[in-house]
Amino acid sequence: MKNQLFLLFFTLSLFSCKNKKEAVLEKSTYDSAKEEWISLFNGKDLTDWDIKFSNQKLNVNYKNTIRIEDGIFRVVYDEYEEFNDAYGHVYYKEPFSYYKIRFDYRFTGEQTKGGADWNVRNSGVMFHSQSAASNSFGQDFPVSIELQLLGGLSNGEERHTANLCTPGTAFEINGKLNYDHCYDSNSKTYNGDQWVSVEAIVLGNESITHIVEKDTVLVFQKPQIGSGNMMEDLENFGVENKEEWLAKEGAMLHEGYIALQAESHPIDFKNLELLNLCGCKDPKANNYKAYYVKADQSTCTYD
Repeated sequence: MKNQLFLLFFTLSLFSCKNKKEAVLEKSTYDSAKEEWISLFNGKDLTDWDIKFSNQKLNVNYKNTIRIEDGIFRVVYDEYEEFNDAYGHVYYKEPFSYYKIRFDYRFTGEQTKGGADWNVRNSGVMFHSQSAASNSFGQDFPVSIELQLLGGLSNGEERHTANLCTPGTAFEINGKLNYDHCYDSNSKTYNGDQWVSVEAIVLGNESITHIVEKDTVLVFQKPQIGSGNMMEDLENFGVENKEEWLAKEGAMLHEGYIALQAESHPIDFKNLELLNLCGCKDPKANNYKAYYVKADQSTCTYD
């Protein structure tokens, strides 16, 4: 009996030591500098995304506008006779504050009949946005910071992409508060239906950087709620709870949702990925990352 107990204890001890050794090995090979990008889009369906079209209930995919085909996130209008101001946005399920985001986009085909002239080869990705559920029923655009995507018109004129637009918001640039609704980047012009790669570095309410094909094309600071004429803008967007937003005017935007835009011209998105820059900054923790910019020590895990 003693021999059996000794054998059992010895076996358990070996098993326990093996686990500890493996844990040490895993930690010793852990690379705190390796970037852990996550895919926001599974390439199959709209899991983790919410849809909100103006004058439609939450998660109504009006006229089958948003589709997933061949692993591509598509905005299409082949079931429309006229656009009729059916502005829409598709929102990722959770908000972020400090992060990098990257994606590829391309415009396709012709603009839907009835779309505004300024919406030809025009779309965008919204940062620090309000949620899909918080939009008013008839709201066209969320209060947000927009990375505006523009395609060239093949007419020999420049038409920059990765510009900044500000539905209900403002920003600082060169140390001055700016209320321009759209502010041009210094990107190249991309004509045709080619894929274009874009990245943005979003650092809470500190700064946002737009990058196109690895070239930095725009940097601005202190995104915030407010505009040159906030009441008029909110009315034009179809916002019902205007007083709530007016009470927040001047408040810094430090986090929010990411949304893809649908505003009359077909567009495709792919390779939509995010790198969270907010997390555990304790080097002693198991999940410390050297590239984190913002500390959230509540996420730290230890042996």
